[in-house]
Amino acid sequence: MMKIKVGDEVMIIAGKDKGKSGKVIKTLKTENKVVVEGLNMVKKHVKPNNQNDKGGIFDIEAPIHVSNVKKTTVKEEKKATTKTKKESKTK
Repeated sequence: MMKIKVGDEVMIIAGKDKGKSGKVIKTLKTENKVVVEGLNMVKKHVKPNNQNDKGGIFDIEAPIHVSNVKKTTVKEEKKATTKTKKESKTK
């Protein structure tokens, strides 16, 4: 059972977009994955067809596993961004 629903604000805690946050736009309950708006972007190569005359390479949001996201609030987001800024200065 997933505790994350469509419309929730989540933060990515693992992977290439670690530390970024966004809004859940789709949940895939059978696969335990969510799609977050503007995060985990991948390139999709599309051939021309009836619906898409040109084809080409498009950026789309890929699903990310629920264990790699964390439900957040506004307070937690502020703490996380200040923490990452401090860490980057010390390195």
